[in-house]
Amino acid sequence: MKNRSQTVAFLGLCTALALILAYVELLIQPLIPSIPGIKMGLPNIIIIFLLYRRGAASAAGVSLLRVLLVSMLFGNAMALIYSLAGGALSLLVMLLLRRLNWLSPVGVSVAGGVAHNVGQILTAMLLLETAELGYYLVVLTVTGIIAGVLVGLCGSLLVKHVPSKLRF
Repeated sequence: MKNRSQTVAFLGLCTALALILAYVELLIQPLIPSIPGIKMGLPNIIIIFLLYRRGAASAAGVSLLRVLLVSMLFGNAMALIYSLAGGALSLLVMLLLRRLNWLSPVGVSVAGGVAHNVGQILTAMLLLETAELGYYLVVLTVTGIIAGVLVGLCGSLLVKHVPSKLRF
């Protein structure tokens, strides 16, 4: 079936783009003043785009595949655990907010960025058995908002300027 083949190819392309953005993020990370646990979340530009153009299943599938591949290529087992926790909570929040249609893609991205940080901190608190890590959530919330706005703006531009009548 040609339509199915096109969809698989398109989602493969989106996964590849998310991986490239993750690698670019790794390359520019040393140039940014380092605060532990802070990332820009560039691959989520693709997830926001998919969420608004292809729906929940495509966004979730590419997000999960991206987390697994990035952890295997650039991380370790602990990175995978934190990324899965943060990514799952982030995706859940973004899916719910998208379905409710209350916020723009930028607002959904901000909520997803903050939720990602909450998921990672909660995971760290459980694994390290210390509640004191919760205080770090203040720093991560501020940076999650900033990163979420930037990612959301980029995702919004894709949603706006990539023709919706593409055959995929």
